[in-house]
Amino acid sequence: MTRVALLDYGVGNVGSVRRALERLGAEVVQTSEPAVVATSSRVVLPGVGAFAPARRSLAASGLEEGIRAALESGARLLGLCLGFQLLFDESEEFGTTPGLGLLAGRIAPFPPGARVPHVGWNRLETEGASAGPLLDRLPGGTYVYFVHSFRPEGVDPADVAAWCDHGGRFVAAARRGNVWGCQFHPEKSSSAGRRILENFLSEAA
Repeated sequence: MTRVALLDYGVGNVGSVRRALERLGAEVVQTSEPAVVATSSRVVLPGVGAFAPARRSLAASGLEEGIRAALESGARLLGLCLGFQLLFDESEEFGTTPGLGLLAGRIAPFPPGARVPHVGWNRLETEGASAGPLLDRLPGGTYVYFVHSFRPEGVDPADVAAWCDHGGRFVAAARRGNVWGCQFHPEKSSSAGRRILENFLSEAA
């Protein structure tokens, strides 16, 4: 059974992510303890809300150090929604706030004219992307569920796992080594979301 540290740092949707992982047979440890995170083989960084307070919470709680220690030990990290955005260099949400710097790029608002927030089912585009194991066994054109008002920009093309089109094309999923992330919510994305979480838990990926 795969042991997963699910970070509980006061930023939304922990319960729904936990249930989705447990349905797949994972041993989920919901934790705010850096030492627990540092010794886990799988780490999930969820999140719903604003970038700056979430970033401050990670730093103040010591969970940032736990994440970095886990990655140094070979753990796999999955950022979801706001957790995905926190993986990047910085965010422009209500001023500039540094991110974790685990993925190159910045979080920026949608362009004028795009409906915000971007809520609902939308299609993933993987043609030309380096999807790798994150989206393994998912057919092209798969629909997943989004809820967000900002999006990644300036992402290294080598890290892009999938795009989505809303107010123009944006990066919907990315991967660099053991750092994985989805702007959408796998736990709300039916069979496609289950497959992505299975890929994350898999020892073969």
